[in-house]
Amino acid sequence: MKDLIIGAHVSFNKEEQLVGSVLEAISYDANTFMFYTGAPQNTNRANINPELTKQAHEMMKEHGIDSDHVIVHAPYIINLANNGSNYDFAIQFLKQEIKRVEELGITKMVLHPGSHVGLGVEEGLKNIIFALNQVINQDTQVTICLETMAGKGSECGRTFEEIKTILDGMKYPEKVMVCLDTCHINDAGYSVQEFDATLEQFDQIIGLSKLACLHINDSKNTLGSHKDRHENIGYGTIGFENLLHVIYHEKLAPIPKILETPYVSAEDTSTKRAYPPYKFEIEMIRKRTFDSKLIQRIRDFYK
Repeated sequence: MKDLIIGAHVSFNKEEQLVGSVLEAISYDANTFMFYTGAPQNTNRANINPELTKQAHEMMKEHGIDSDHVIVHAPYIINLANNGSNYDFAIQFLKQEIKRVEELGITKMVLHPGSHVGLGVEEGLKNIIFALNQVINQDTQVTICLETMAGKGSECGRTFEEIKTILDGMKYPEKVMVCLDTCHINDAGYSVQEFDATLEQFDQIIGLSKLACLHINDSKNTLGSHKDRHENIGYGTIGFENLLHVIYHEKLAPIPKILETPYVSAEDTSTKRAYPPYKFEIEMIRKRTFDSKLIQRIRDFYK
């Protein structure tokens, strides 16, 4: 099997930009990564610095990170499923985000399909399709990766059929793919414990050729709970061995895997400090052996 393509969510700030993201990924012994181009909950965005972008791509080549495996995550505030007062804003802001991603030389962007907020799933899906067809044209250089959702509230994209409906409505279907999140599909009711059957179902409904990236997360919740609460690898209801089976699945070998697991809180919770687990989770995954002392090791490392 080729080297595992694995990374984690990293930061992106206006001072270091993509250089800082690459350095953080390298510190985790990752060979890919995912980031937001700005805070996911607001519209504040710094101009992209082309010199920093060039430097970052040189660093990626030096450390064996393929830029085609790197992912940008679209901000949460973009909701394409509800055509209310913020609908035009969401469309325009997504267009701007795509331009920023193109400037950064990244080719994939994960997008939450959106929440219909009372309009109903059918209407929500129609709104998503209309919006994406306004955003994507023949010159778009970024592939939009629709994320499978847990089904919390009025989220669209909770079933493979809903994702397929969106894909079928695209004017440029080759520019829209899928990001499968293990916590989300668990919470939506798809078994990760029986992953071969779930993957077969995905293949029959959507097609494995449309799978562009994976979010690897354990879940705090039981199957079908529709809650979307991520847990550290091996510490949730999915379990280490089941996640390992997903990560090392031969059919998914060329697909980047991204960790979005929670930061580990300090032992003294009154400090409100929390530490990234990714260096240790990636090490554990590469060794294929669960570390029952993982949380304490993380705390000790960052003391």
